[in-house]
Formats: sequence, C-alpha cells, structure tokens
Amino acid sequence: MPGAAEPQPAHGALRALPANQIVVHIVDAAERWRNADFPPRVRATAAIEERLGYTTPVVDYALDRLFGAITGDALEAAIVSELGALDALDGVIARHGAPAGWARGVDRATIVSSDTTIGVALAPAIFALCAKCDVTVKDRSDALIAGFFATLADEHPAFASAALARPWPGGDDPGEAPLLAASDVVVAFGSDDALQAIRTACNPGARFVPFGHRISLGRLTSVDVASLQPATAELIARDALLYDGEGCLSLHALFVEAAGDEIAHCAALLAAACERITVEFPAGVQPPRRVAAATAYRSLAAFRAAGGVGNVLLAGDATLVVEPPLEDAPPLLPRIVPIFTVGGDDAIAAYAAAHRLPVQALGVVTPDAAAVALAARIGAVRVAPFGTLQDPPLAGHHGGVPRIADFVRWIDRA
Repeated sequence: MPGAAEPQPAHGALRALPANQIVVHIVDAAERWRNADFPPRVRATAAIEERLGYTTPVVDYALDRLFGAITGDALEAAIVSELGALDALDGVIARHGAPAGWARGVDRATIVSSDTTIGVALAPAIFALCAKCDVTVKDRSDALIAGFFATLADEHPAFASAALARPWPGGDDPGEAPLLAASDVVVAFGSDDALQAIRTACNPGARFVPFGHRISLGRLTSVDVASLQPATAELIARDALLYDGEGCLSLHALFVEAAGDEIAHCAALLAAACERITVEFPAGVQPPRRVAAATAYRSLAAFRAAGGVGNVLLAGDATLVVEPPLEDAPPLLPRIVPIFTVGGDDAIAAYAAAHRLPVQALGVVTPDAAAVALAARIGAVRVAPFGTLQDPPLAGHHGGVPRIADFVRWIDRA
C-alpha cells in the first residue's frame, strides 16, 4: 500500500527456540564452512588474503581450525561449565545449594572485531546467540562474520534478524554511538586507545568485555633442551611463524634454559624447523614500515653477533635472533623469533615484569604444575603444549573470561 511503513526486523527472534536447537543450527552452519570449496568460504578466503596479506595456506589453516572447533560437544561443555545446564537458557532450573534460576540472555550484544586476527568475533557471537541475544558484529572488510551469519539464516529464519554484521569505520560512523549506547553487553577487541573510546560510548549499566593487544611466550627448561627433537622444534616454529606472529596467541619470544653448545644446538634445530614451516606456510605481504623495522632489528642483531654477542640464523623467510639483550622487549616483528637465554623461571618472570608484558599464553613442552605456576606469575591465562598455542579450544576461557556467562542475567526464583 502506498505510504505504508516498511516492516521492522523482529527483536528477540531466538527467544522462541530452545537452546539445544540453536546449538544444532550453529554446528550445522559451521559444518558447511569447514568445506574449503563452500562458495561463501571461497569468497571470504580471497577477501581475507587481500585484507591481511596472508597466503592461501595460512588462511585455509585458520578457517579450518576456526570452524572445526565449533562442535556440539564443545558448545555444550562451555555452557554447562558456566551455567550448570544447557536448559538454564530456556527457563528456571533447579540448582544444588542455590536458588532455582533462569540464565536469561540479555536483549542486545555488540561485538567489535580487531584488525588482524581471523574470525576473532565469531566465538563471542555464537555464544551470545546461544544465549538468545540479538547480536550485532562490527565486521571487517572481508565480511567473514556476515558470510557465516548468512549461512545461519539459511539454517533458520530467526537468525536473519538476530545475527547482524556490518563494517563501520569507527568513531566517524554516526550509527556507532547509538548502537553501543543501546547494547547490554559490548565485547571489543583492539588497542588500549580504541577500547577506551568504545568503553566511553557504552551505556553505564552495560557489561564491557575488553580484549586488548597481548602476546604469548614460550619456555624450554634445561630438561626440554636436553631432549629436544626435530618434531618438537617444528611445533615451536609453527606457533612462532603462523600468521606472521601477529596474533595474541603467536609465540613472540622463546626463553631457553641453556648456554654455550646447548643453545647453539637448540637454535640449529629450531632454524631447521623454521625452514620447513616457511615452505608449508609462506610469509604474507607486510606493510613497508614493518619490513623496515624487521630489517633494522635483524641488522642490529647481526652487528652484535659480529662482536661476539649472540647469533643470527636465517631460516627460509624467517630469522632467529639468539641471545638478544634481556633489556630489550620482544620486537613483535614478522617472521623474527627472539631466543632469550635464562637461568630458569625466576628470570622469565622478572623479564615479563620488567617489560610489563601483557601475556596471553605460555607455550611449553609439558603443561605441568611448574608451568602453571609460571603462567600465574607472568599473568598468562593459558598454558598449552607447543603446537597448540594457535588452536585454543572453544570451551576454554579466551582472555581468562567466561564464554557465555557475560551474555546472561540470572533470574532467581525464591
């Protein structure tokens, strides 16, 4: 009819669906995205390569793990561990030693993606959807999240209004401030300055869940060094070189309890491993300023080595800098792996404290009690065997925070 108002999208469309059905739809959509030939994934892969400069093998590896982690068991395990039962999202359930309660999802959640990490907004988005929230994601130009949301809408029409993704430039977008102000929960990834600006725009009563830039470290004890094999060295190299060291779970520095011939042998094994990994996962295209900074760091290390301090090993398109000064913070440069020699865990903790390192994860050979104790000292929120740093479990606590609990408010029944 002429002049009739356009229909508005329905809010709370997921409220009518049981949580277990929402989980099934999300898992089924993820299953389609595990196929490298799925047309939306093909388009997203090309767009990610263009945006980040990564090579196809790297992007395929990332997407395989991103969507491969989304299983019914993983989703339910995370929800049950935090809420007690999946049914808690559907209505009031009995709870041992506590009032009966309903973990009712908030009305609106907004998730602001970071510039680099592939699909970083996906995990919080799907948990917010499991909580039956309306979700808006600030997508990147590759439209990965928008593509997945379109697949969800194919699975069930309720997702068409509940799961929205769109790019926006940031503070200059007139729609950003009203969206943030209307959100009950805001999850944001980015720099400290970006997070502060987002926090300021949020409703004072909103939950704000920030994920700032963080780094990950690795540690080889003297026992690890004595038994180091090429297979373990390759796992370390993979953690260090994958995504050109740009993710918070990339191995940005390796601490080795060794000296003399031992460190030389260890470095040689790691260099050989890096050569193999650079063939499997070639380096991407880097901005000129990053290339220049890496060249300068490499040249300074070579100058020190010429004077008898440390060593520089070229390994394919990677560089290992052995025994850089402990006074220097990790360089955080593409395909450069600093190997610091230390006397033990006390020295690692002192280094992290001196440089105020925001540590995300600690890579080790064996995640034993000593490794967990070191993680606690340096502020790491994850301890993982080498080779798994870049593959965190969906049911884990990324950043040390809950997966779904932040998206619900409990209604207790006396």
